Amino acid sequence: MNLYLVNILLALVWAAITGAFTLSNIVFGFLLGALALYLIREQAGSLGYFRRGMRFISLAALFLYELVLSAWRVALLVLSPRMNLKPGIFAYPLKVERDLEITLLANMITLTPGTLSVDVSEDHKFLYIHAIDCSEPDALRRDIAQGFERRIMEAFR
Repeated sequence: MNLYLVNILLALVWAAITGAFTLSNIVFGFLLGALALYLIREQAGSLGYFRRGMRFISLAALFLYELVLSAWRVALLVLSPRMNLKPGIFAYPLKVERDLEITLLANMITLTPGTLSVDVSEDHKFLYIHAIDCSEPDALRRDIAQGFERRIMEAFR
């Protein structure tokens, strides 16, 4: 059985036992269930469960970091007296293959200020991205590949 489902069930059992189905109590039950699964990780085969959880946290932290950094860059661009920008659209070759991974990557790019996912090619090999400053598309491709895409592949595979 999927250990995420077991952990959710343990959280719901905790909420039922305590009689409080509040969000904080369910989250506490989830953490308690994760601790219980951690204690029996070798018997339950849950070694990968915790690694994957850390990879999801790493992906979320990277997204928040990139969000703040790109918001700062866009603010500096807008406030600068000379806007020496070269907006454009470039094709990004995808390494992720699953629809969920492509959607997550496209949404993370879109939610980051200064970039916007425009379209995915018919064969799901390229993601077309609009950048507010597309003067160095190779650097943008490298940043996406070494950042969001790498962390998405680590978290989902």
